[in-house]
Amino acid sequence: MLPIGLQLYSVRNEMEKDFEGTLAKVAEMGYEGVEFAGLFDKDPAEVKRLLDKYGLKAVSAHVPLADMLADMDKVIADYKAIGCPFIAIPYVDEKYRPGTPDYPETLKKIDSLGAKCKAAGLVLMYHNHDFEFVKLGDKYGIDVMYETVPPEHLQTELDTCWVNVGGEDPAKFIEKYSGRTPVVHLKDFVMQGREKPKKLYALIGIDDDGEQASEEAFSFKPVGYGVQDMPAIIAAAEKSGAQWLIVEQDQPDKGNTELSAVKQSIDYLRSL
Repeated sequence: MLPIGLQLYSVRNEMEKDFEGTLAKVAEMGYEGVEFAGLFDKDPAEVKRLLDKYGLKAVSAHVPLADMLADMDKVIADYKAIGCPFIAIPYVDEKYRPGTPDYPETLKKIDSLGAKCKAAGLVLMYHNHDFEFVKLGDKYGIDVMYETVPPEHLQTELDTCWVNVGGEDPAKFIEKYSGRTPVVHLKDFVMQGREKPKKLYALIGIDDDGEQASEEAFSFKPVGYGVQDMPAIIAAAEKSGAQWLIVEQDQPDKGNTELSAVKQSIDYLRSL
């Protein structure tokens, strides 16, 4: 199986309380690498020291688009110091999404950021949600993105949960972008029916779309404990040329803590 990393957003509250101790626990569980979602005010050199101490590889980092646009040189310098080969745009606000007047300009900005990464020896990726699956004519917004920005400036980081919620088969969608899928997000969930609950993004800390989704309507789950066909997804990732599988669970499900949920995920993956 491909090496397995953890998106540290999954254990963000634990990281806030005990940065080093949480890294130690993640390594002890069997994760081989980590993906960052902020450095919790830690110096990059100190972060690198701790990763080396616990035998964890720095896979990638989620960095807000606004931070990249404000000072991409600093973003590149910080994550190069840590040893991340990949930097990912994790999310875009509504005004920058497919179907908005600003979307073409957003793609130009992403292209420019990707060129800067390439010049520095890094790779820019885009981490999708489901809003990229809006149709622009006869194409999804996410496909327009990857057609507009060339592969040398932008690679995919397909989040398999959101691909599914967006209406596509995650394994088939990974294969569609074969050769452009260096990092794949493994994320599992359960959802009532096929209609997306309102205020779904409140579950990932973003309050932007209506009434709160109930746990009965939608719940993130440890990998292997939801509706996703994980063996098919993993096989597609391997076939597509992926380098890493990254576990992410935005919120622990009922009966789990952040740490116990990601432990269940790695245990399931190791059992395959």
